[in-house]
Amino acid sequence: MRGLRRRADFLAANAGARAAMPGFVLLVRPRDDGDAAIGLGITVTKKIGGAVVRNRMKRRFRALARALLPGHGVAGADHVLIGRAGGVERDYAKLESELVKACRRVQP
Repeated sequence: MRGLRRRADFLAANAGARAAMPGFVLLVRPRDDGDAAIGLGITVTKKIGGAVVRNRMKRRFRALARALLPGHGVAGADHVLIGRAGGVERDYAKLESELVKACRRVQP
């Protein structure tokens, strides 16, 4: 799994498939570069909360992605998780099931 760092990568993912869940929004866009690695980007805005809340949410998303994306994600595509207001208090098991459901929704 490789990380998305540049703003252009995040903007490009916005043009791909989208699955909205109560705790997050998942964006998936195939790269078409021949590389089968899964790209991951995580973004949480200041509307969600202060730095402590945003970092906690990003840590939870990273753990979810490490556990579930290799088996359920789209190979050779960039995945972006955008945090929503309800995502911090949400039960981890619910987030897991929602991420699997979101991955099924955006499969090509």
